Amino acid sequence: MAVTRLWLVRHGESEGNVAASRAEREGSPVIALDARDADVELSPVGREQAAALGAWVRSVEKTIDEYWSSPYRRALQTLSIAVGPSASGALVDERLRDRELGILDLLTWKGVQELHPEEAARRRHLGKFFHRPPGGESWADVVLRLRSFLGEALDRPGPTALVLAHDAVIMLVLYVLLDLDEARLMAFAAGHTVRNASVTELVHDDEGWRLVTFSSVDHLHEQGADVTVHGGDDDA
Repeated sequence: MAVTRLWLVRHGESEGNVAASRAEREGSPVIALDARDADVELSPVGREQAAALGAWVRSVEKTIDEYWSSPYRRALQTLSIAVGPSASGALVDERLRDRELGILDLLTWKGVQELHPEEAARRRHLGKFFHRPPGGESWADVVLRLRSFLGEALDRPGPTALVLAHDAVIMLVLYVLLDLDEARLMAFAAGHTVRNASVTELVHDDEGWRLVTFSSVDHLHEQGADVTVHGGDDDA
């Protein structure tokens, strides 16, 4: 195994995050957003967060051998703003994309219960990890593609990589590399949120992978950027 340190970074606040939070506050069943998920851009706050992330990147960039990214626009924008010219050499892989919600896309939990009550019931019965919305993915499905990606990427040369992705992806990388089970993952996820533009660190030693830092936003505080907590994978 060539890679022994991973920095897992969530994209900055997106227009989708803002629209979803507004819909939840207003009690709307539908999230008002025209762009498809892959094309959702950063909000103005998200751009400020990405710039603040750049200050942290500059402090550690000499140790980073590769950048890996989701192909979604909000991830690539965060990477470009934070990393600068080096972002052009990033490994962009569709297996790092956000979870697909299928027929539940652009619905709040209220909308799911009103428009697809049968799916709300299936979700309650199966649980978040195994529930697959029609046309979408369960967390278990995302795990399958992440195992495929990590099985290839962790053998690449250079000990340190920075991954720019999404909250569900970051949670499920922890699931794979820390050898968690469903119960432990869901207990951890219930009490921890991957904040926008946050940094999570994993290192590998003789005993395997271990979590060093989770969802740190010290760099946002230091640069005066807003800290935002948007659950980007809230289907319930």
